[in-house]
Amino acid sequence: MTATPHFTGDANPYGGGDPYADHRTADFPFTHLVDLADRRLGAGVIAANDEFFAERENLLKPERAEFDPERFGHKGKIMDGWETRRRRGTSAAEPHPVDEDHDWALVRLGAPGVVRGLIVDTAHFRGNYPQSVSVEATSLPGSPSPEDLLAPDVKWTTLVPRTAVGGHAANGFAVDAEQRFTHLRVNQHPDGGIARLRVHGEVAPDPAWLTALGTFDLVALENGGQVEDASDRFYSPATNTIAPGRSRKMDDGWETRRRRDKGNDWIRYRLVEQAEIRAVEIDTAYLKGNAAGWAEISVRDGEDGERSQILPRTRLQPDTNHRFVLPEPVRGTHVRIDIFPDGGISRLRLFGSLTEEGAARLAVRHEELGG
Repeated sequence: MTATPHFTGDANPYGGGDPYADHRTADFPFTHLVDLADRRLGAGVIAANDEFFAERENLLKPERAEFDPERFGHKGKIMDGWETRRRRGTSAAEPHPVDEDHDWALVRLGAPGVVRGLIVDTAHFRGNYPQSVSVEATSLPGSPSPEDLLAPDVKWTTLVPRTAVGGHAANGFAVDAEQRFTHLRVNQHPDGGIARLRVHGEVAPDPAWLTALGTFDLVALENGGQVEDASDRFYSPATNTIAPGRSRKMDDGWETRRRRDKGNDWIRYRLVEQAEIRAVEIDTAYLKGNAAGWAEISVRDGEDGERSQILPRTRLQPDTNHRFVLPEPVRGTHVRIDIFPDGGISRLRLFGSLTEEGAARLAVRHEELGG
């Protein structure tokens, strides 16, 4: 792990007003990467040994944790996170839990990949957070059950060793494990509550699956596409444009601030690997008074390749999915969409198939990552 801001100890009791006013957090260097545990990618918390006070599923909710000081239930304070009961020792003579006692939750990543950083956020858990956490990872094919994952022959790799954390804080951990993982085991020692878990990294798709598909979305997050850069992320992240499914509301797409100059906005993408693009979709769903006016798309093959236009500047309609079949397949590894003059799009889809060279490189990478 690399040095990152570190938080320990209790937070102050809630004193009213904005509950996030004293939330401890930092700008972690890995948060620009996709969240491999995003529910939109199919992630889930498939098991936990205890969720007495608050359900394990809360860990992966996309929005930040909420706090209602007046909300109580039959079991006590209702928290927006995963919270276990207080552990006890074995007898009056031994009332405290032993050092190895801990609670755990099993997380299925939405897209298998290489983990570069984690955030274990204890927001609103001020005096009831775990003393320390640890995180392990494994890679199993198919759709393993909790019993499969907990079998004694499953090999787990430590991503975060047992480390003290702070209450009401975004506890960030940089990860250095050049492997492809499918599942995590999140441990809290000895008990307590965690509000949210974020698992930032790079999708590492299965080449056999992509080959079987033949034609697929070459820039989709779940297939290994990436946003490399964007001119503007004022209202929403550019990564939204390659998220699964159609946008369901305005901030589920990409929207830029209003330009007051003569420039334009853009996003630059990296495809899963070298491929031939045959068709394009540009969706402006839910962008009605703020959709981009026009868009054009260009492609380059390789890091130093020259850009060539595959879709000339074309008028876009608000709240509409636009489809374009290219006159002939275009080979490339990187794509850029320019919108004019500003506004936004909700999704970009680039349909095609891998070249022999791209498929071969992807297979080698998959093997290197232990896939």
